[in-house]
Formats: sequence, structure tokens, C-alpha cells
Amino acid sequence: MPIEFKEWPKTPRLLRNITITEKIDGTNAAIGVVPVDTGEVDSLDPNIIAYVTTGDVRYGVYAQSRSRLITPGKSTDNYGFAGWVQSNAGELVELLGEGLHYGEWWGNGIQRKYGMAEKWFSLFNTARYAALETDLNLSVVPVLYEGPNDTEAVTAALESLRINGSVAAPGFMNPEGICVYQAASRQISKVTLDKNDAGKWEPAA
Repeated sequence: MPIEFKEWPKTPRLLRNITITEKIDGTNAAIGVVPVDTGEVDSLDPNIIAYVTTGDVRYGVYAQSRSRLITPGKSTDNYGFAGWVQSNAGELVELLGEGLHYGEWWGNGIQRKYGMAEKWFSLFNTARYAALETDLNLSVVPVLYEGPNDTEAVTAALESLRINGSVAAPGFMNPEGICVYQAASRQISKVTLDKNDAGKWEPAA
């Protein structure tokens, strides 16, 4: 076979900005908003759990967990997330618009529970949803640091959570850790406060 040239991929700059957010211990989820036709095929799609018309555009709304599409129902949902999306579909379309909106579904009855009586959905993309304002149980993951890539900032963010507790759920003293988004590579890494990340990143006890 002929030899083909293969270019070395571009190397992201390490010292570009990072965004450190609190890593919330819930269940990964996403809301999908897609324009749909008024034809019979779209109307029969079992994964669309609500239809919303805004202006001249008709949208289909769906929900997913980390590993599958979900729909309202005891055996088909994931901690009630699809049911919540269906109940609030109209406002979610107005707030979020077209696209796939990833976040964490967390709170009452999920993982750490955070001492909460309700469940919340916290969006991951802090830049896109920075101006979000709503009365729904919908928020953005808390930003702990934004600036040049700095290992001291990572350590400081972890130390602050360890000492002061969760920012997402004030008063909860067992937060999970942080996520670090590197703008240059568009990659996210995590560091937790448990022993899974023991080493130079973990604050001294």
C-alpha cells in the first residue's frame, strides 16, 4: 500500500486559561432540543418526550443519562430526570435553546444527596449559561477559579472545598472535588477529595 503523510496533531498550550468548577456527585444527564417536522415520523419518535413551538419552529425535547436515552416512567427514567424535563419542557426550550445541554442531576436521593429536599440540574458549560436566570431547579456548576493554568489554583480550590464545604450546596461539608476545563485543549479533568486521587494534588489532612 502507498505511504501516506500523517501530520502530527497540534499541541495545545499548557499555560492558557483554565476554569475550575465544583464537581457535583449526582448522575450525568443531558437535555436535547431539536427542531422537528410536523410529519408523522417525528411524531412517532418514542424518545421525544415533549413538543414545544416557539415562533415558527417546532422543537422536540428529549432526555438522556450517561449511557442511554431516557423517558418518564419507573423503569425507563433515571432518578426522575426525564419526568422533570417533560414537565418543564416549554421553559427549558426558552432558556436553553437548540442543542444538547449536559449537566449533573443531583440532590435528594442521588449519591451524596447534599442534605437537600429537592433535586437540581446543574449545567456544565459555565461560559454558555453564565447569564442563566430562572425559578426552575436549574443552575450552573459553581466556578471556583478562572485564569491562567496554575497548579496552585487547583490546590487552593480543593483546599477551599475541604475546609468550607460545597459551594453548590452551602453547609454540606463532604463535597466530591473539582473539574478542570483546559480551554486550549477543550478537555476536562477531575480531581476528587477522596483517596482515588491521592498524591500531590490532595491537600494535606
